[in-house]
Amino acid sequence: MRLPDELKARLDALTASTGRSAAYYVREALIEHLDELEYAYQLKAEAEAPRRGEMSGPTWEKLMEEVGLTEAELDRLPTELGQGDH
Repeated sequence: MRLPDELKARLDALTASTGRSAAYYVREALIEHLDELEYAYQLKAEAEAPRRGEMSGPTWEKLMEEVGLTEAELDRLPTELGQGDH
């Protein structure tokens, strides 16, 4: 595995001061942080999917069904705050 010089120097210093191998610390770092990286990249992929046209949202009818409104009920709602019957 290739590492940037600064990171390699830090890892070498750590291994020298503790007597443990570089592989040990790389394995520990992966165990500690791989779940976080997988999660972050999954979120990024999910956020970008609609922009790439890989995902479509629910239909208007499905949204109306989920919130429990009919078109007639929606039409009776005020369009701005302060409008409609109180």
